[in-house]
Order: sequence, then structure tokens, then C-alpha cells
Amino acid sequence: MTVKQDYCMVMRINIDCNGCYRKVKRALLEMPELESHFLEKKQTKVIVCGRFIPQDVAIKIKKKTNRRVEILEIQDLSENNEEVEEQKPVPTSPQKPVERNMYGLIETKRELPALNHRVHYTNCSF
Repeated sequence: MTVKQDYCMVMRINIDCNGCYRKVKRALLEMPELESHFLEKKQTKVIVCGRFIPQDVAIKIKKKTNRRVEILEIQDLSENNEEVEEQKPVPTSPQKPVERNMYGLIETKRELPALNHRVHYTNCSF
């Protein structure tokens, strides 16, 4: 049995529309072992950090969202708690405030326009 350790994992999940985005976000919020998560809708990447077993989290997300989950990178943070590798900052415009969380990940705050209708595409399984 694998012991839970501190990990930061990058996954690729196909997010077609706002409904798919909400479905993935809801599944991530229901998992108590995740300390933080970051969804990149345009690049279809999800970054999660916390104390968990990476394969178990990917399987749970797959079951809850019915979406294909591909693990791109797993970073073990329990060994190098003080030495988190510096990531290249994402170029942002000066209007958007940029914050780094405790794992060194960049979190941007964006103002999104409110949508009055649901948007679904033909390949969306929402």
C-alpha cells in the first residue's frame, strides 16, 4: 500500500464548455485530501496539490466527471519542502494581479463575463 505524501500533480482533462468546467471543479472541491487546485480552461490542464496518492485522485476524478484524465507530471513535495523548483512565470498583462501560492504556482484572478445561457458542444459529455 502506498503512503500518502505531499504531491503536486499536473493533469490534462478535456474541458469543452462551462458545464464541463463546473463538473471538474465540483469534483475537485469534494476531495478533502486536496489542499489547492488550479484549472486552466484554455490549456485543458488541472494542477492539484496536497497530501494524496496521485493515481487514486486521477481515478476519482475520472469516475466523478466521466472525462478522460491524463497525468502529465507528478512532483513529490515531501522530500524537498523548502526547495520548490522555480517555474517560469506566465506572461500576464499588468492589469491582472498575480499571486503565488505556497507551492510556487501562479494564480491569476480574472474577471469573467457572466453568461446567461448554457453552452454545450457536440463532443461535450456533460
